[in-house]
Amino acid sequence: MLKLYNLESCPYCVMVRNRLDALGLRYEKVNVPPWLGERHEVFEVSGQYTVPVLVDGEAVFDDEDKIIAHLNENYRPPTTTDNEGE
Repeated sequence: MLKLYNLESCPYCVMVRNRLDALGLRYEKVNVPPWLGERHEVFEVSGQYTVPVLVDGEAVFDDEDKIIAHLNENYRPPTTTDNEGE
């Protein structure tokens, strides 16, 4: 399962959450403390204190552009059934 280290007020985290939602992906959201020095779990996972950080299996992505590129390359948006023409 995907795990997103997130701060609700972070605009970069919002970008990543929006992409995850648009792709219909389930993910665990870990809300981090607002103070960088208190983000011990994020540092253990990524070697940095900033968010967003996405963990996908063994892979760790530490920048919204890298995260979104990874999502776009590896996941497809949900398909909708269009009943047009019936």
